[in-house]
Amino acid sequence: MKPSETRAEEARRKAQDHFTKAKERESAFIRERDKAEAAQAAKTAKLRALRLAKEAEDRQNEALKPAPARRKRATPAPDGAD
Repeated sequence: MKPSETRAEEARRKAQDHFTKAKERESAFIRERDKAEAAQAAKTAKLRALRLAKEAEDRQNEALKPAPARRKRATPAPDGAD
């Protein structure tokens, strides 16, 4: 082989290695991002379920609570009762 062909092959190999490493970094980043998004979605779903359960319990407790007693109106004093 000629020295120029060897240099070209070496440059091609280095470029391919660089490209491969960049793709690996990108893939790792995407996996981490997807994992974080999945964790966030799971956390949101858990909190939503807890909130809905609490709201249902609050509605049930409100339904069981007796109605407040009605206040009687004060009756006006009779006309000659000064």
